[in-house]
Amino acid sequence: MTGEPQACSIARSLEIIGDRWTILILRDAFRGIRRFDELRRDLDIARPVLADRLRRLVDHGVLQKVQYQQHPPRSEYRLTPMGVELSPALVALMRWGDKYLSDGAPPTVLVHETCGNALEQGFWCPHCRQTFSPAEIASRPGPGAAVLTDELPTRGPRAHIH
Repeated sequence: MTGEPQACSIARSLEIIGDRWTILILRDAFRGIRRFDELRRDLDIARPVLADRLRRLVDHGVLQKVQYQQHPPRSEYRLTPMGVELSPALVALMRWGDKYLSDGAPPTVLVHETCGNALEQGFWCPHCRQTFSPAEIASRPGPGAAVLTDELPTRGPRAHIH
């Protein structure tokens, strides 16, 4: 990191969750795997790497460490509300992998637990009450944006997402 805060929310997010092990730890947390040894076994990850990633996720508020046993002291890692909100991002990565990397045979199918039907993921406008495609997304500077002197186009499929 350069010391200067990134103006792009994607770049700032990747500082916390942007490596393979962290994404896989989050995937396991969503699957209900919460304990250090269970994560280590499931991921076949080195103990120091797992400890580092878990510490980073706890430090940034994505996971919380909760003691489940006093003697000897044992803890598990649970998603915080901040962590739960990463679900759509993980689902999007999974769906992309299913479409382009699984030869038409996804290893896991996500279903609505209540009715058992396969889920779809998409964009929804609460104002218009309609779904839309990525080509219909535009971006514009938000309240946290730095002043840009040379603005790029922000409409259509080549919209810059910050």
